[in-house]
This record gives sequence, structure tokens and C-alpha cells, in this order.
Amino acid sequence: MQFPESWLREFCNPPLSSEQLADVLTMAGLEVEACEPVAPPFSRVVVGAIVEAEPHPNADRLRVCKVDAGTGALLQIVCGAPNARVGIKVPCALVGAELPPGEDGKPFQIQVGKLRGVESFGMLCSARELGLSDDHAGLLELAADAPVGQDVREHLKLDDRLFTLKLTPNLAHCLSVYGIARELAALTGAPLNEPVFPRVPAAHTDKLPVKVLAPDLCGRFTGRIVRGINPQAPTPAWMVERLARCGQRSVSALVDISNYVMFDLGRPSHIFDLDKIHGGLQVRWGKAGEQLKLLNGNTVTVDETVGVIADDQAVESLAGIMGGDATSVGDETRNVFVEAAFWWPKAIAGRSRRYNFSTDAGHRFERGVDPQLTVEHVERITDLILQICGGQAGPIDDHIVHMPESKPVTLRVARAAKVIGMPVTQQQCADALRRLSLPVSEGDGTVTVTPPSFRFDLQIEEDLIEEVARVIGYDHLPHTPPLAPVTAKIRPESRRAPFQLRRQLAQLGYQETINYSFVEERWERDYAGNADPIRLLNPIASQMNVMRSSLLGSLLAVLRFNTDRKASRLRVFEVGRVFRKDPTVTDSDTTVAGFDQPLRVAGLAWGSEAALQWGMPARAVDFFDVKGDVEALLAPRQPRFEPATHPAMHPGRCAQVWLDGHPIGYVGELHPRWRQQEGWAQAPVMFELDCAAVLQRDVPQARPVSRQQPVERDIAVVVKDGVSHEALMQAIHGAATHGWLRQAVLFDVYRPKAGAPSAAGLAPDEKSLAVRLTLERSDATLTDEEIDGVVQAVLAALAERVQARLR
Repeated sequence: MQFPESWLREFCNPPLSSEQLADVLTMAGLEVEACEPVAPPFSRVVVGAIVEAEPHPNADRLRVCKVDAGTGALLQIVCGAPNARVGIKVPCALVGAELPPGEDGKPFQIQVGKLRGVESFGMLCSARELGLSDDHAGLLELAADAPVGQDVREHLKLDDRLFTLKLTPNLAHCLSVYGIARELAALTGAPLNEPVFPRVPAAHTDKLPVKVLAPDLCGRFTGRIVRGINPQAPTPAWMVERLARCGQRSVSALVDISNYVMFDLGRPSHIFDLDKIHGGLQVRWGKAGEQLKLLNGNTVTVDETVGVIADDQAVESLAGIMGGDATSVGDETRNVFVEAAFWWPKAIAGRSRRYNFSTDAGHRFERGVDPQLTVEHVERITDLILQICGGQAGPIDDHIVHMPESKPVTLRVARAAKVIGMPVTQQQCADALRRLSLPVSEGDGTVTVTPPSFRFDLQIEEDLIEEVARVIGYDHLPHTPPLAPVTAKIRPESRRAPFQLRRQLAQLGYQETINYSFVEERWERDYAGNADPIRLLNPIASQMNVMRSSLLGSLLAVLRFNTDRKASRLRVFEVGRVFRKDPTVTDSDTTVAGFDQPLRVAGLAWGSEAALQWGMPARAVDFFDVKGDVEALLAPRQPRFEPATHPAMHPGRCAQVWLDGHPIGYVGELHPRWRQQEGWAQAPVMFELDCAAVLQRDVPQARPVSRQQPVERDIAVVVKDGVSHEALMQAIHGAATHGWLRQAVLFDVYRPKAGAPSAAGLAPDEKSLAVRLTLERSDATLTDEEIDGVVQAVLAALAERVQARLR
């Protein structure tokens, strides 16, 4: 919210400088984002009256003006502004004046000059040249009654400052200059000038029929008819100036009056053209399909969740947000209906965002506006209309339908001291609340407040504690260090740090990404097979409405982002938490009952296996490349890979990763259905693993170097084509080798060519596997008999488990 300091000081004027005033407000929770001067510094600029204006003898676009600047003699000033004419009053910079810096950043000094042979003793100024606005189409014309010779800074009240406040939603009672002044009076003890609402006598008895049909939308509706106004009456300069310094441009007298009262007292209102209303008004919820053309030119369609004000024929206004074009006031308006209402905040919240715009009225009503002062505010608006536009006012028609009830809130002094973090007495708490104009009653160690109508945010004990802390001053809170001992939590040697995991993935060529934990519901259904994800009550975006139970959707979105920008190769990973419903989880210092939040690590590779180079031909990354990365990530532990299915992965190119007899994740290609849906010519290869299992590692143990030489033996066996490498190795390591078998490596695979006659005794559905066995005995040299025994034991195990025969 933006407002001029002078307006605030009319209500409350403590003996503080502008900077001190800003500090007081900020430390009370009303954050002052900016405190800037209304105009840049300049000097010796006075009100001047143009007495004569003759064409320049040597230039068509220049004029030689005689200006009365209050110096006793007329000044000759050459001016090129198109609106330089006799009779107007404009800013006149005298010789020696210093104007705001120009584009070069240097102040501009006025000296006696000569333009096309004619001397000029000063300069007539535009608003841009004084730094007041960007308007440089002509001279800044001042009011006709401006005193000649008066300093322009004094005349335009430019020695003022603009305050910009960033208010939190619970401070809606400060969305007006008077509301901020009320807070300032409580904080500083300076007297508060209460606004006066003179009662306007009724000059006629006309009333507009009004029906409030939705008590849950509108709790109070107050209105009055004013007849015989002059809508073209000019808005007073003081009102135009104040609105401009609040960031609001002047529109017309009626609109300006409504906006002025909103900034002054915090209540938005609306003025209807009475002659454009058909019959009476109905305050109700909208009906599906109803349309309304708004004042901003947009046409919107309402439904049963949007409040409206309608006449007997059509919808005329969005309740609490914006009026309609059909009943807007204009130059032909002669009779108006002034409306001020209390709209329930829940009935207004979010409605304007639905139509992709926001208004000052909606911003205030969805946070809450005082329901008790609608009559007083209508009186204030009426008084201003009569002063500026004339007319005759009718009686006030006040409909009280459903008003909020103020429930007492009790503050325990002991609880307040614990929450604030400093000792406070009951007297301090009571005095602080009384300074905020809150009715207080005291008990034994308690203070009870019945919130007034303008403090609808006070509902629980913590709200009162916050008010006490604000009035005492956050800067007065003690700096109390934590009393609990701070001890480092030592990580066991059998567990790696997550940083080491990230570093290893980076060494494998992957780049880390960080993504939101809330994702599209479609990702959960398609990529995780999760039909019942955890839903967010208040998502930051409609498409991010559930918590993820898998990291794969986030990585695929990263791939989509990069391929849309013509990336040809991508390797990314993420270490993050996923969220699943699990009724077995109980509450603890690190868990939430009913929800499991494990840490996962996932990676994705797409494009060529290596960056473009001359030393090797280009090859697309495949399943075995990523499988190797997973093995490197888990080394020296040996994972096991079993064929499996996963909702996001290719049914024939997906494996479940097992470690120490437990499944820890999956690795595989993206399912063809999702690849085709995204339009990728190549399938990305992905993995997702349980981070807790990946971070575990075996503690290294020292072993003596054997003095004996290892022995190598090669065997070739024939097995069925469907026998996997995993099954082969399990059979070999399961043989009775007395612990002498150190390593087994598959180094050759032979299959007969399709259609060719069988060779070397292999059937078409068979293959030959060559394995090198490394044998070693630490206490003695292996004999030939012992070596042959180990080899025979391996062959026997292969024959039994995978039906292999020696080739």
C-alpha cells in the first residue's frame, strides 16, 4: 500500500522524523518497503504568470514570453512549449535555479541564455523537467489561484514523502491511511484524530428496492439515492494529488470520491447510475451461464460460487470485486445510488484471480472490512458528492442480514512470556492491548479481549500474543542463545554421505537437478502407478496438486524442457524425497503418522553414449550403459538384476535391482507408450534406487597379501539360450570350492548363426559360454588334484542348476 506521509500525519503526528516513523512501523510488523521523496530536489522554481506571449522573430516554434514571477519586473523568457499562452500559471525557474539531473546524471543549472538572438532570463518548466512525471508535452499548468512568486515546492507540497508498506494478510485493518494512523498512535502514544462523519439530511424520500438473498455472501448492505448531481464537476486538486500519490489516477469526480474514501477509511464502495438500474437490486449468488461486462472491458461468465449484484434484468456487478459497465456513471449521469456493504471474506477470496485480474476492492474484502461502519462511510461519500457535484440526498437504506459475532479471546500471561521469549507482566499485556483500542478485562493471570469489529483477525490466543509483542517492539526482544547442548552427530563409517553420492554421479557424467516435490497427478498415475497420491490442500498451481511418490516424472519433465530447446544429449540425476501413504508409520521427530518419506536417488540418460568426438563412432545410450552406472554407484557391493515390470519402463527392458537379498529399485528404458506420447525418437534410460541402501557400504578390512600364486582355468559350457549371466554366476559361486574360488569372469559367448547348420555340437536354441576361474589358497600352493577338484565341483554345480554340459 502506498500513501503520502502528510496524509498520515493529519490523523496522527508523532514527533518523529520520516526515517524514525518508517522504523517504528517496520518493527511493529508493518514493513515499510520504501520511503521516497515525492519529487527530486530542485531550487529557485516559483509560480509564474505568463503576461505576454509573442512569436519569436527568428523561429516559428518558439515564443517570447513576458512572465510575472513576483520579482518586481517582468522576465523575458523564450519558450518552445505548445501550450505557452497568456493567462496561465506555470513553474518558472529563475536564473541560478538548479533543476533535477538529466540523462547525464548532472544537475541542470539555469543561466541567462540567448536563443536565436533573443535573450532569455529563466525557464518555464514541464512536469518532466521538475522530475514530477514523464509528461513533457507542454508546460505544467498550475491552479489559476496559485500565488505568483510562491515557491513551487511549497505550492505543490513537494516536500513530502511516499511510504510503501508490504502488509501481511492478517493486517487488513491497516489497508487505509486511518488504519495505519490508528496503529501509529498505539505504538507511539501520539493522539489520534478520529474521523468525523457528518450526517447528511435527507432532501427526498426515494429508496431503491434492495433484496439480500444470500446471507453467506453479504452480511450488510447500505445504500442511498442522490439526485441532481453534476458528474462533470472537476475533482478538487487536493483529492487528485492525494490519489496520485497513492498510485491512483483521477478518472472523474464520482469515481475519485469512491477511491478516496477507500484509501482514507479502508472501505471500497460502488456508485451506480440510478437511471440505468431496471427495477431494484438483488444481492445473490450467480447462476450458471450468466455474463457481465465489467468496467475494465472484460466480459466474464459467473456461476453459483460467485457473488453478484443484479437488477430485474441482468447482472450489474461482481460482488466486492468490480462494477459492471452497464450501470457505470458517466457524463450523462444525473442520479446515482451509493452502495457500501460488508461481504464475507470467504465469499470474495479467490474470485478475482479466477478471472485473471485483481482489484483494490477484492484485495480488501477477501481479507476483511469493518462491518459496523457502512452507514458512516455512506454518509462520508454523500457529503463529498454534495460538496463537489451538488445534488440532493435521500434517506439511508441499511439492510443488516448476517453480521459476524465477536467471541472473547483469552491470553494467559505465562503462555505469552513463553511464546515471546521474555518475561512480561499482566500489566504490560493489558496496557499493550488497550493502546490498540481493544476492550480488555483482566483475571487471575489472564487478559481477555472482545475484538472490536475492525479487528476480525483476533481469533485465538496466539493472535493476542502477537499484538503484545508488536506493541512492546520486536527490537526489544532479548537475544537469548539456545540452552540445549549442540553436539555433532557422527555418521557411522558404514554409511556414505549424500554429498559423496552426488559427487560420484557427477563423475559418471550426470548433472544434478532440483525439482518440486509436488507434481502433476498424471505423472503419478502414468509413471508411478499410484492411483491414490497424497493431495495438496492448497497447491501453488492447479497442475501441481499431488506429492510425488517417484522421482522419474520430474526427470522426464527436465528431459522434455531440454529437448524442446534442441538439446542432443542429456544425463541428469536427482536426490530427493518421495511421499507415500503408509498407515504403519507413526509420529516421531523425523516422521509424520500415516506417511512414508524415503530418500531416493534417480538418474536419466538420453542421446548418445558419449559426447561427439572423432576417436569412436557415435552410439545411442542403452540399458547396459545405465546398468553399468548403477553397478559403479553400488561398487564394491555386487547388486543382482532380475527382469521385472514398472509402470514407467519398457516391459522387456526393465530390471529390478537387488542388494543383499532386498529389492532397492529399478533400471530400464522408458515405456514405448510414454516415449511416443512425448514424441521422442529415442527412449531415455532411467534408474531409481532407495537412497538408504545406496549410501550403505562395507567397512574395509585389512587382509594380508597371499604369498601363493593364483591359478587360472578356463571352461566352456553349453547351456540353453535362455540361461542368464546371473543364473550362471550363482551356480558357479554356489559350488563346493572350499573357498578357493576367488573370481569367475564370463569372457566369451558363442551362438550358432540363424539358419546355419549346427556347429560344434550346439543346437539352434543353445549357446556356449566361456568362463575364466581364478583359484587361490592362502595357506599353501594348490596342487593339480585340488585344482581339478574345484573345476569338477563347478561343472557339477552348473550341470545341476542350469543343465550345462562341458563343451
